[in-house]
Amino acid sequence: MPNRIGIGFDAHQLSQGRALVLGGVEVPHLLGLSGHSDGDVVTHAIIDALLGAAALGDIGTRFPADDPTVPEGVSSLALLTRTVGLLAGAGWQVVNVDATICAQRPRLTEHITAMRS
Repeated sequence: MPNRIGIGFDAHQLSQGRALVLGGVEVPHLLGLSGHSDGDVVTHAIIDALLGAAALGDIGTRFPADDPTVPEGVSSLALLTRTVGLLAGAGWQVVNVDATICAQRPRLTEHITAMRS
């Protein structure tokens, strides 16, 4: 099967009273990212890239907020696991993923290794 490349992008509003989750890792910060799920923009962008590469839609159509299998606050890593299952069901597999995080703060250096895993 040929290789395909997808590009994903995601942005959420900063909110008080929410954990900041990036790449599946809770990062200590005063603000978190709003959203129906945990708001993890890194994982959401990866999900969109994977779905796009396989021509399987996007995160919003695959995991809408009104879907009872997508409870409020769901871990984006759980959605990523479901995405990999969708890819496998369509005959695709993930070979490599890269992500860039654009943020003024907090500093993420000490969290990158955990995000990679």
